[in-house]
Amino acid sequence: MSDIQVRAARPEELPEVGELTVAAYRASGHLDHEDGRRYSRSLRDTARRAEHAELLVAVDGEGSLLGTATLAEPGSALVEMCEDGEAELRMVAVAPHARRRGVGEALTRAALDLAHERGASRMVLCSLTSMTTAHRLYERLGFTRAPSRDWHTDSGLLLMAYVKDL
Repeated sequence: MSDIQVRAARPEELPEVGELTVAAYRASGHLDHEDGRRYSRSLRDTARRAEHAELLVAVDGEGSLLGTATLAEPGSALVEMCEDGEAELRMVAVAPHARRRGVGEALTRAALDLAHERGASRMVLCSLTSMTTAHRLYERLGFTRAPSRDWHTDSGLLLMAYVKDL
């Protein structure tokens, strides 16, 4: 994990970050549902993510993009479940070629640190039931399930809620 640096995305990287995000979700089968096409547009819209939240990237020692995550705060146009005093982790994606190198963990830890620095007392996120690898990571990092905050998309897709006190 030492060769991984997490930082804010640069404007010139936004198109590549969007394509990386879609490729990661597609490779894991997370866009194979009714909401997938619409959601892939949101995943690609990095300009909006950078405007309304903190768009983080993970890069290797040569500056190649490995992954991305979005940290949104209350009032952001990107929040889905975030309340006052919380921050919301969204759209965590690791490039297929960079998996199993600690990229997702580095991104999540950086987002947790940033949320804490900005005064959040809790991090929240929602996840598809099929994202079992991500669930294991989140649980290992101290997130717990919050079934009372689960919700369904308009088409009925279940999104599972996780929370972690900071």
